[in-house]
Amino acid sequence: MMLVKIRANNPETAQELASLVVAQSEQMINGLNEAARNDATRNSEEDLQAALERLRTAREELAHFRARTQILDPQADIQGRMGVMNVLQQQLAETLVEYDLLIMQSDSGNDPRLGQLERRIEVIRNRIDEERRMFTQQNVTVDETDYPSLIAQYEGLLVNQTFAEATYQAALTAADAARSNADRQSLYLATFIQPSFAQSAQHPQTVLLIFLTAMFSSLVWAIMSLVYYSLRDRG
Repeated sequence: MMLVKIRANNPETAQELASLVVAQSEQMINGLNEAARNDATRNSEEDLQAALERLRTAREELAHFRARTQILDPQADIQGRMGVMNVLQQQLAETLVEYDLLIMQSDSGNDPRLGQLERRIEVIRNRIDEERRMFTQQNVTVDETDYPSLIAQYEGLLVNQTFAEATYQAALTAADAARSNADRQSLYLATFIQPSFAQSAQHPQTVLLIFLTAMFSSLVWAIMSLVYYSLRDRG
């Protein structure tokens, strides 16, 4: 709490000076508030921008991977191929059962249907072996990448994107909290006495000045008189 008194030649000038002091004080308080808010939010904003840039980079890398390999989701692509494998294995099982039944029903091994089933079994098994090689050896993309390498790259990019998203959410929450705290910690200038006209002139205090002047003059005269008489008596 501060109390400011203004002395001037007239009440109007004193009120104007007091109003200027209040205005300048409010401007100073506003500047302090702005500086405090900037200091409180600067680091959080920098962290938020860094997290946003990291998230943007992670998404761009994932998009580049999909454009390069021409596969949106390797896991979904593998599931599709696993569906093909399941169908082939089911067909193989059915053909083997049919082959065993035909052997049991046939009196001799010269039934032409046995040869057809054997060729069908061989084709299905070759197809299954080919599908299995595609999972481990063959290049499955235009970028000449096999499935293990493809999955490793894709999962690495997904981990980077997930971590970048979590970091961005944390930075966004921290930035919001910093702004909220900065707003709650604002300073305000409250004038409990508004600048007003003086009711009576307190300065200069003419009577007091005359009294003090007379008193000091009397003291000086008395001292000079004592000095004079003392020097005269000695002489």
